[in-house]
Amino acid sequence: MMIPFGKPIVTEKQKEAVLNVLSTTSFILGENVHKFEEEFAAYCGAKYGIGVSSGTEALYLALLTAGITAGDEVITVPNTFIATSNSIIHTNATPVFVDIDPITYTMDVDKLEEKISNKTRAIIPVHLYGHPADMDPIVELATQYDIPVIEDACQAHGGKYKGKPTGSLGDLACFSFYPSKNMTVCGDGGMVVTDNEEFTEKIQMLRSHGQRVKNRHDLIGFTARLSEISAAIGREQLKELDNWNKKRRANAALYNELLEESVIKPIEKEWAYHVYHLYVIQCEKRDELVKFLTKNEIGVGIHYPIPIHLQPSYIDRLHFTSGMYPISEKIANKIISLPVHPALTQEDVQFVAEKIREFYR
Repeated sequence: MMIPFGKPIVTEKQKEAVLNVLSTTSFILGENVHKFEEEFAAYCGAKYGIGVSSGTEALYLALLTAGITAGDEVITVPNTFIATSNSIIHTNATPVFVDIDPITYTMDVDKLEEKISNKTRAIIPVHLYGHPADMDPIVELATQYDIPVIEDACQAHGGKYKGKPTGSLGDLACFSFYPSKNMTVCGDGGMVVTDNEEFTEKIQMLRSHGQRVKNRHDLIGFTARLSEISAAIGREQLKELDNWNKKRRANAALYNELLEESVIKPIEKEWAYHVYHLYVIQCEKRDELVKFLTKNEIGVGIHYPIPIHLQPSYIDRLHFTSGMYPISEKIANKIISLPVHPALTQEDVQFVAEKIREFYR
């Protein structure tokens, strides 16, 4: 039997929502986009939502809205998808990395303050794999230095920090609806949420070529809108998100029960509600295990095999070297992401765990 690494769920209600949009022929910034923005923002505990074309655009437009520009520095982590730091570079600012905590894989808050300089203009903590970053110390330092916090919540739809939803913990928060995420729009899509009305108006203008009203372009903007079809699908998926996350958590709990000490299992901190966008283990003989699981028709992934600072484009541009962020580098050589999506059965999880035990026996 083949166990896919990911399997987006497409329901009849999603299909019906698409057909309804097609029948209206209203495809750009229509009723579904506006309602999805309201509904998703409310879900996150935020006042405003702005639908955009991808999680990358969400990050980029959030940075522009926060005033990031050439000569600025933005602090984030090297163990994340490269879109986080690429968005910083596209504003002509410089990414400054903080190594990660070895337990949560999120920003090591004890190493943050030493990275703050007089050029620091924003901090982007990443809620990686569905586990939130330790936000209180980050926000406390940001407040002390008068620096905005932009949550990269692209992997943490429905996650919580001390009971508060991701998306409500910083000045701006960015989500991705890429097909592998906890909720998708059956394609690319993103959302920025915030309590700041001024930020909201600016992102709304930037995503539509700087228009406040049609044919009046007050800013130099882009085409970065969320489509009406994507929003219609997203509205239906949002109704299912909590149930899907519960299934992910149940699959993770079963892995935790079945996997032995031959691997290091993910840990959920007492202040976190982990939504397991990815179930990531650390193990020895990683590449051999990947081959073994693949041979047994088990889909796996590695997120991420090369830390951002060791990517060729970053070494050439910013002159990073190996050894600069040792925790990220060490973990990158040992991690595997196992299937955890809500379409898995208990038998699927048991089969994966048994094959891992078999490999290490």
